[in-house]
Amino acid sequence: MLDRAARAHKGRILAALAARFRDLDIAEEAFAEACARAVTAWAIEAPRDPAAWLYRVADRVALDMVRRHAIRAGAALPPPDPEPTAEELLMADSALIPDERLRLIFVCCHPAIHPEARAALTLKLVCGLTTLEIAQAFLTSETTLAQRLVRAKRKIADAGISFEVPGPRAWPDRIDAVLSTIEIAYARAHADAAGDGRHADYAAEMLQVTATLATLIPHDPDVLALAATVRFAEARRPARTDTHGVMVPLDEQDPAQWDPTLIGEARLYLARALARDAARPRILAALIHAEWCTRTSLDDPPPWPAILTIYDALIAVRDDPVTRLNRAVAVAQVRGAAAALEEVDTLALPGLIDFLPYHAVRADLLARLGHHDAARTAYDGALSLEPEPAERRWLQRRRDRC
Repeated sequence: MLDRAARAHKGRILAALAARFRDLDIAEEAFAEACARAVTAWAIEAPRDPAAWLYRVADRVALDMVRRHAIRAGAALPPPDPEPTAEELLMADSALIPDERLRLIFVCCHPAIHPEARAALTLKLVCGLTTLEIAQAFLTSETTLAQRLVRAKRKIADAGISFEVPGPRAWPDRIDAVLSTIEIAYARAHADAAGDGRHADYAAEMLQVTATLATLIPHDPDVLALAATVRFAEARRPARTDTHGVMVPLDEQDPAQWDPTLIGEARLYLARALARDAARPRILAALIHAEWCTRTSLDDPPPWPAILTIYDALIAVRDDPVTRLNRAVAVAQVRGAAAALEEVDTLALPGLIDFLPYHAVRADLLARLGHHDAARTAYDGALSLEPEPAERRWLQRRRDRC
C-alpha cells in the first residue's frame, strides 16, 4: 500500500512542499521521512487517505527542519506567504492544466534550468525515477546525472524560481522539455513488456496526459505526434508477452491481439500532425510505429524496408546513438547482420555500456553471424543490467540457444 501510494502521490506532494517551503531538498527529505514513518504507523492502522497522511506528516517534518535551520542560523522564520493576487488565483485554476501530473511537469520544466536538467529533475521529482534510471535514459553516468540534478536545484534556489503553474504564454518555452519528460516516463513504463514493473502505471497515465496536451495545444505537431506514438505503442501491449510470460519481439507479435481502438486514435493524431509538418523527429518516430501497425496478421510480412527508409529520414534530422542502434535492427533485416554489426560497432558513447538494448542488439547480430561465444558474452552484458522479468526470460532463452 505504501509503495503504491508513494509512487502515485510523490510528485504532487513534493510540488506542494516545494511551493510552501521554496526548497527542493527540504521537500525531498521531508517526504522520505514521512514514508519512513508510514512503515510503522500504517502497520498498526492504515489511513483512509494515504496521500493526505503523507502530506500532513511531511509538512510537519519540513516545518521542523526549517525551524532548526533558522535557529542554527540565528535568523527569524520566513514570513507567511502573502494572500494570492487575482492573477495568481487564475494561474492556480485546475482548469488551466487539467491533469495533475501534467501540471507538475510544466512547473518543473522552467526555461531558466538547463534543458537536459529540466527533464531529469521532473523525472526525479514528479515521476519518481531513481537517479540511476534517469542516467540510463540519458546514456550518462549516475554521478554525472546526480551532479546535474544538484545544479538544477541550486539554480531554482538562486534564481528564486517559483513552483507555480504557468499560464499558456509560458508553455512554448517549456513544451519541448515537457514532451521529452513524457517520452522517457512512458519508455520506462513500456520497458516492462508484461506491464508489472515499478513504473507500469505510467502507461495509462501517459495516454491521459498526451490527450490533455493535445486538447490544450491542438496545433502543435510534436504534441500530436507524441500522442500518436503513445497510442500505437500501447495498442500493442496485449501481444508483448506469450503464455509463459516471455517477451515477444515486435516482428513476432500477433497483430490480431493489438487494440484497434487505440490504433485508430493514433492514426487520427498522426494525420493531424502530418498536416502541419512531416519532417520533425517526433513525427517520423510516430510514422515508424504507424508502419508496424499496418500489419493485420502474422501472414503480413514485417515492413522492414519501409522502416529502414523512415529511419534514414529520421537520422537526417535527429542523429543520435539510440536512433542509430534502432536503425541497425532494420539494417540487419534488409542488408544483413554483418552490415548492421559494422554500424553498431562504430557507435561510440560511454553510456551505451549501461544501455541494455545495445547489448541485446549486438548479441542478436553476433548470434546470427555464428559468433556464439561473443554473443553469449553480449547477452550476459544485457542480463547484468537487471531487465524486467519478461525481457530477462527472453534474453536468457536467446542466450541458451547460443
